[in-house]
Amino acid sequence: MIYTVTLNTGLDYFAMTDTRDYGKTNRTHDEYVVPGGKGLNVSVVLSRLGHETTAFSFVSGFTGHEVERLMQEENVICDFIDVGRGFTRINVKLVAEETTEYNGSGIFLQEEEIEALEEKLAKLKEEDVLVMSGNIPKGADKNIYRRLAEKAGAGMVIVDANGSALLNALAVKPFLIKPNLDELEEILHVKINNEDELVKGALALQNMGARNVLISLGAAGATLVTEDGEVFSADAPKGQVVNTVGAGDTMLAGFLHMILEGGSFYDALQYSVAAGTATAFSSWLSTKGLIEALYEEQRKE
Repeated sequence: MIYTVTLNTGLDYFAMTDTRDYGKTNRTHDEYVVPGGKGLNVSVVLSRLGHETTAFSFVSGFTGHEVERLMQEENVICDFIDVGRGFTRINVKLVAEETTEYNGSGIFLQEEEIEALEEKLAKLKEEDVLVMSGNIPKGADKNIYRRLAEKAGAGMVIVDANGSALLNALAVKPFLIKPNLDELEEILHVKINNEDELVKGALALQNMGARNVLISLGAAGATLVTEDGEVFSADAPKGQVVNTVGAGDTMLAGFLHMILEGGSFYDALQYSVAAGTATAFSSWLSTKGLIEALYEEQRKE
């Protein structure tokens, strides 16, 4: 089973508009609501790719119930902890020529709620996969991912976080981490100007405990540095970008999908780039059909 952890779940409200005039009334021409949270995105994409997946998270109120309903529509098993106060945050995505985001602050977690999640994670088995993604909510410190990973029984741990939350988690030697270029520069306090410096940055994270490092580069694709010292790069397919929210999460799901299907690291990298790009070409998370079409395109080049 593949399990995902999202500590700061939200309900994402997308509003498409042709104007963005501050202080005035703006009209939308399209709008929709989807579950929000990096781990939830990973679960949705994995489900669409044919994997059984369980999502762990904290929810509350009417928005929390809606997140659960929408996730169940995607055939994701929801093992949520209802904190019973406030409501799950709403994140507003205003899509015009560029996307402007207003993300809610989220629920303040209490120690007993974090302990309840630890109890769930302790029941995971060696053959299970655990993906922990996203920012840290109020009430949880920057050591939370390390703490949860140490409690978990999963044999494969993947962490997609930034800053000290990621650095602290490297102590558990995660199978994979997925920083983007900005996050890598922030963590290492350096400016990366070329591929040699990019690889050097990945090796620095491996020296701290990461086994495999997948660096997403947006429209430029991605670079993978494996625990065996292999370095692979893949360019992103060209096309019309519609929405970049969730593209990195789709990339992570695509990589994991190919690894679990027995593909090589290079195959996984190519598939992950195709997956992330497919979401960027979509209004929300991509379908399996578009991902595989772009993947086949990648393999022909």
